[in-house]
Amino acid sequence: MIARMWRGATALDDADSYVEYLRRTGLADYRSTPGNVAAWILWREVDDRAEFIALTLWETEDAIARFAGEDISRAVFYPEDDRYLIERDETVSHYRVVDGSTRSP
Repeated sequence: MIARMWRGATALDDADSYVEYLRRTGLADYRSTPGNVAAWILWREVDDRAEFIALTLWETEDAIARFAGEDISRAVFYPEDDRYLIERDETVSHYRVVDGSTRSP
């Protein structure tokens, strides 16, 4: 399994609307791509901005390529990202998942 991480930031006032936008775009696309295991959006408040991490889990690099295209190291952006993002990584980080578990609440 492979974890894929991307980072970006918005103005703090845009955080809630950006989360809704992510639900309609990136999260929907992640979850509908065969081979996606899980997708989360994390965010935190830092001064006057909101910092975001998209963390997704994938079965294989081929599965990631179905979502991201041939160059899986490039971030995927959507038409309104320029309206929200004041900072963004153009590339993503991939990590091999060597151990993990989930618990029911």
